Amino acid sequence: MSFSFLSPSSPATDSARSPLAPYGWDEGWEAEFAPYAARGLLPGRVVRVDRGLCDVVTPAGTVRADTEYVVPRDPTKVVCTGDWAAVDPVGDPQFVRTLLPRRTAFVRSTSSQRSEGQILAANVDHAIIAVPLSVELDLARIERFLALAWESGAVPLVVLTKADLVPDPVGLSYIVADVEHAAPGVQVLPVSSASGAGVDVLGAVVAEGTSVLLGVSGAGKSTLANALIGEDVMEVQATRDIDGKGRHTTTTRNLLVLPGGGVLIDTPGLRGVGLWDASSGVSQVFTEIDALAQECRFHDCAHEAEPGCAVLAACEDGSLAVRRLESYRKLLRENQRIVAKTDARLRAEIRRDWKMKGAEGRANLEAKRGRVRKP
Repeated sequence: MSFSFLSPSSPATDSARSPLAPYGWDEGWEAEFAPYAARGLLPGRVVRVDRGLCDVVTPAGTVRADTEYVVPRDPTKVVCTGDWAAVDPVGDPQFVRTLLPRRTAFVRSTSSQRSEGQILAANVDHAIIAVPLSVELDLARIERFLALAWESGAVPLVVLTKADLVPDPVGLSYIVADVEHAAPGVQVLPVSSASGAGVDVLGAVVAEGTSVLLGVSGAGKSTLANALIGEDVMEVQATRDIDGKGRHTTTTRNLLVLPGGGVLIDTPGLRGVGLWDASSGVSQVFTEIDALAQECRFHDCAHEAEPGCAVLAACEDGSLAVRRLESYRKLLRENQRIVAKTDARLRAEIRRDWKMKGAEGRANLEAKRGRVRKP
């Protein structure tokens, strides 16, 4: 294979005219890649990863590259769809030599008990959370997805797929309002791939940058990807009538160029969405609770039974939904457990807190029984 590769200093390699421009190549990536260009390596974007190999689109075309030289101990640093890489210019096989620093990374905890993170997509600007209206709405799951999306650095967008199954405009507006309440500051867009309603609006949103499609199996992600692309490039399978669930049509993460601009990463359906060090993402999802917490009497208020708790007061007067507080508590506890497994200092703090609460509980019990300890 032979080709000519121009260095970034050449006027002919202006990022806007690069063959990689449709994949998101810009001046920032060009500057990051300059040291590797000096070594004669090729820039490229990973469009698919499969068992130690990956497809990388480069100025010379798409190559099948080996990831042997990029095998970190941290599983969140492995080669992932959406990564920008430095690749050998020739070879059989060609190798990915290094990855450029990621701007954003969508990471979840694995379903195993090993407390490991799993990266789902890299260098993403928009995180599209697909929620099917063919089944009962699960607001807690939406909040979970949103926490991970905000933590990733991407801007989330909730897409209510299969909106044609809710023909009543008033009923649909109520559903949108419920989701908007669970997703403060996030655009909520009803879309029907069957009728085309809302697809043009979504296409305009994702026309710039990189978007990733996320959701459970049967959410209509592949159908939505086909609608955005304008042709059937992703295989689609019917969902089960009994529960609306679908099989894993998409088995790998694929990066696709959209005809209207931008690129899209389609992902397999996710059975579980565990948090991975997403404390700031959780706060972003529950902004109203964080705002109320500033008015609590105690700065370390746990919003459980403390006097002067503004959060509990809001629940009592109805201005804060109890469901929101319960979801907030659940996600915080889960995130704390995940972080504690890799942070010895936090584990020690949690143990001390447990001991203090245990001692307080025993003291309160003894006081109720009339056996107050003498100092």
